Amino acid sequence: MTAVLMAHVFTWTVLFSSGMASTFAAPPCDQNMFNLNLFDCVSDFNKSMETSGYQKNCPWPEVKGIYFKFSSCVDSTAVGSWCKGYKSVVNEVFMEVHQRYFPLCTNMQDPPTLSLILMTAPVIIATFLLPLLVCPLITKTSEKINDVM
Repeated sequence: MTAVLMAHVFTWTVLFSSGMASTFAAPPCDQNMFNLNLFDCVSDFNKSMETSGYQKNCPWPEVKGIYFKFSSCVDSTAVGSWCKGYKSVVNEVFMEVHQRYFPLCTNMQDPPTLSLILMTAPVIIATFLLPLLVCPLITKTSEKINDVM
């Protein structure tokens, strides 16, 4: 049954779809439709961001959900207007949003040195001490095996 189904799929693929790929051409990006539908995405995002206090500091952790909603709205708008493959059109939207709402998010700093030491020291110590703890167990086990033989 599986072999028959695979044979039919193969035959259909060879006979009917060989010329379809060459005849189908995606329509060009409809910039007007994209901009018209994008207006709704941007206005909803702007309304949501006005309450976040983005002027004072980086609002990223609090607005992650709003941003992902905006991103999916822009993505679906790009797909609907055939602008999905035109990255420059979509990238311009995100560049404007980032320049307006997230300019203070670029100043990322490393944590204090003491915090780094406290986070990494246990791992380093465990890495060096584990062989010292396991070695006596292995030697005792091998001595017992030798005594039995």
